[in-house]
Amino acid sequence: MTDVHLEATVSLRGVVFAPCGDVLVVRRTSDGGWELPGGRLAPDEDASEGVHREIVEETGLDTDVGRPVHAVSWRNTADKGRFAVYYWCVPNGSGVDLDSGSDPVALSHEHTDHVWLPPETAVERLSEPQECAVSVATEVYDP
Repeated sequence: MTDVHLEATVSLRGVVFAPCGDVLVVRRTSDGGWELPGGRLAPDEDASEGVHREIVEETGLDTDVGRPVHAVSWRNTADKGRFAVYYWCVPNGSGVDLDSGSDPVALSHEHTDHVWLPPETAVERLSEPQECAVSVATEVYDP
């Protein structure tokens, strides 16, 4: 047992797959970086309900939240502890059909842009923990 424990901010994020297999990434307003949609839990909130709520708030998409695909802890550039759990998600009847141009994403004030990308391209825009989550989620996704 370790005597030093990580004190961390916990976040939940979705690896959201379109029917064609592309992954949704959103651009933060705060610093222009790209990330997977998600955020922090509310007090006494169930984890899968929390990631669903965050995705709806940030993108307007109603998603089916599947199983967790990745969990990781790290220290950010400010040396703050972080812990994240990433969930496999798919839009639930939200009309996402990228082949026909149907993209109902409606961003909140927290993001300035979004793009659906093939997983191998999406990972180029993401941090290492999120890159790993997309890679693991892609292994279990079957469009």
